[in-house]
Amino acid sequence: MKPNDLIRLGVPQGAAIQSGMDFIAKFMAQGGESARLEDELGAIIAKPESFLGDPLREVFARDLYAPAYKQRDALAPWAQWGSGLEAQAVQQMANACALPVAVAGALMPDAHVGYGLPIGGVLATEGCVIPYAVGVDIACRMRLSVYDRKASTIAGQKDRLANILESETCFGMGGAFKEKRQHEVMDEDWSVSPITRRFKDKAYAQLGSSGSGNHFVEFGAFDVNAEQSAALKESGFDLPPGDYLALLSHSGSRGTGAQVCQHYSRIAMDRRYDLPKELKHLAWLTFEEEAGQEYWAAMNLMGRYAAANHALIHKRIAKKVGAHVVLDIENHHNFAWKETHVVNGAEREVIVHRKGATPAGAGVLGVIPGSMATPGYVVRGKGKAESLNSASHGAGRVMSRSAAKQSFTWSAVKKQLAAAGVELLSAGIDEVPGVYKDIHSVMAAQTDLVDVLGEFRPRIVKMCPEGPAED
Repeated sequence: MKPNDLIRLGVPQGAAIQSGMDFIAKFMAQGGESARLEDELGAIIAKPESFLGDPLREVFARDLYAPAYKQRDALAPWAQWGSGLEAQAVQQMANACALPVAVAGALMPDAHVGYGLPIGGVLATEGCVIPYAVGVDIACRMRLSVYDRKASTIAGQKDRLANILESETCFGMGGAFKEKRQHEVMDEDWSVSPITRRFKDKAYAQLGSSGSGNHFVEFGAFDVNAEQSAALKESGFDLPPGDYLALLSHSGSRGTGAQVCQHYSRIAMDRRYDLPKELKHLAWLTFEEEAGQEYWAAMNLMGRYAAANHALIHKRIAKKVGAHVVLDIENHHNFAWKETHVVNGAEREVIVHRKGATPAGAGVLGVIPGSMATPGYVVRGKGKAESLNSASHGAGRVMSRSAAKQSFTWSAVKKQLAAAGVELLSAGIDEVPGVYKDIHSVMAAQTDLVDVLGEFRPRIVKMCPEGPAED
């Protein structure tokens, strides 16, 4: 079969012709019958969205897929990392690139379905910000502290370390400490938005606490080899090769951040009322609108507030451990940045939304976690232009929380955790290792986006026992 045969079947000229020919070659190489080829092609051409998660057919299907919403001649350019992703997540990414304000996009290998933009979706827009493309848990972040203690100390101090986690962390919706934590972020101007002004007291009460869902604070072993040690030194950290005691945390801007998202998302949806149902959560606010300016200021305040929560957790725990921090790395996702990127050969200032995606500019350090029983990684970005300088923010879910509750039992999970050398203090059954993708496969899919500079292995894990998702 030749390109003209694809055109005869209805394939438009351009990228779809090449990906169609590539599909044919792979189909035949895998033992496909030539008599079935035209029917196979016809099915993909007729309904490409049905094949977006099919490893063999997804590239061809992606080049054929055209969102029902058409306010532009062609989709904003976007690239995908990883294969066999949820079809609906891929479809959400394509739909986002149909927006008239979209400039470019990227989909990370941990992607799964979200509201509007998929988790693991990266979207660059011009002159506007999309509250739901940032996410509900604004500025959710990772922070890693590596101590000047050998990882071998964990085994002999498990009870002590567990007690430190129990006393210095607080989880869940409405969770707050009896004695308020103190941080200079509360001295900032919280009147930048009526929402931050209204919820300042709630934010103060929750200062230093963690959310529910997939949020955690955990002790573990951080391993670095000679090559990784040299790379870290280039980034300003003198950490000899070895295994170290470390603390890793994941949480965001708590209830106040969620209120900011919900308030400005409603305004955006009211303003962009003509968007179809499947795109309503991609409604945007321009910076010419007062609401857009308010949201931007509130989002950035929530970023500093989320950072303060982690700073307090790590400062207080380091003091209780009685150790010196020799490596401290922090990065956030669920945020929007003003950045300059080259798109279609032209340099442009854009707003890059990373919803469940980690900044990975050249030389930028970050942390990508796995699950409570699998490794996480310190990474250094390579500055890949097609990814909009991004990487995954974790392993990514493979099932919903309701499906997880029907699929797993604590008796089986506890055996798995024991085999992995993990002590679990608390968590919901919807956060067990089986609900996540294989972190090794996810990392293998993004070797062109990041270099690995160290490995964190969870040993004592604390999460909220139950609660709604805050991703």
